[in-house]
Amino acid sequence: MTENNVAAELDRFLESWKENDKGTKRAFVSLKDHLSAMPNARLSFHARPGITYSLRASNPAHNDRELFVMTDIIDDDPENRWLSVCFYEEMITDPEERGDVIPQGLLGKDGYCFDVEEWDEDLVAYLKERMNEAYGF
Repeated sequence: MTENNVAAELDRFLESWKENDKGTKRAFVSLKDHLSAMPNARLSFHARPGITYSLRASNPAHNDRELFVMTDIIDDDPENRWLSVCFYEEMITDPEERGDVIPQGLLGKDGYCFDVEEWDEDLVAYLKERMNEAYGF
């Protein structure tokens, strides 16, 4: 899928997503915009309605990795979506121990996942730092 198709599909999804009072859509858009601004980062979007909508970012410099971060919108309840932001374990640090170590949880590899259930400016900033760290791994 071309970058334009990915952007169009993601835009259609975002237009259809009705924000609730928790602000998870706001958190997702902020993280997406951060990834979009990274030089050479490639974004892909995988829609599985009723399960997840997955935004994956890769860095061409990481030839051995399919991605450096995966941001899933958990869609088991479309009125109350939440985010799971996951990284390969060896690509980031978690100095505040906010993430959960997930054995073989990221495409069969050990990872860290961070749940975002509502807008939290500090958590979003923390995740952007982890994104920067994983991008430069």
